[in-house]
Amino acid sequence: MSSPSIILVRPQMGENIGAAARAMMNFGLSDLRLVAPRDGWPNPKAHEMSAHADGIIEAARVYESLSEALADCTYALASTARMRDLHLPVLTPREGAQAVKTHSKTAFIFGPERSGLTSDEVAFAHAVVTIPTDAANASLNIAQSVVILAYEWWQAQAEPGALPVEETPANLAQIEGLLTHLVGELERKEFFHVAEKKASMQRNLRTLLTKAEFSAAEVQVLRGIVKALAE
Repeated sequence: MSSPSIILVRPQMGENIGAAARAMMNFGLSDLRLVAPRDGWPNPKAHEMSAHADGIIEAARVYESLSEALADCTYALASTARMRDLHLPVLTPREGAQAVKTHSKTAFIFGPERSGLTSDEVAFAHAVVTIPTDAANASLNIAQSVVILAYEWWQAQAEPGALPVEETPANLAQIEGLLTHLVGELERKEFFHVAEKKASMQRNLRTLLTKAEFSAAEVQVLRGIVKALAE
């Protein structure tokens, strides 16, 4: 089992990226991925807050989209304080830390400081992690959220838990391939006859396929089925 990647989506401040890297360093995490950072990358302000985590900052990878950042991951958790109508499991940080122990390549996803993750971004996750806070002020700084989940992951490593299954799980790139294949055939059959509902229906399809946690072999079978039905 590899340690989870930390994915910061559209982070707005270099200082917060540095503080997140410092939290990662404290709890044994090293793979930092940035999706469309607002102020570009590299950002010298990140080093100002990273303490001894300069290596994590310098090794951080930048992606244009969340789907690209998640392509090699088999299980992802989205950290968000807001409930969305996506019918995803909602976990506490401790439950989320236990969940990643049963998967081979995992990620924690965090949204931008001002607005958080969008519904479309949350739809890429297998479950939502919500950090309990005072209802009067539920929003946490992005680095604070990272340190809480990183701490719970670190603690979970010392506890007994299920081992990853031997069957190779499908990663997010394979799930996206299946979704693209399915949506393409549905469009050809004019399934999305109400244009205004297409985006939400496609988002719901992504959620359905992601949270099923198919194996790579099962995805291939499903793509074969879609192909056969389309002929």
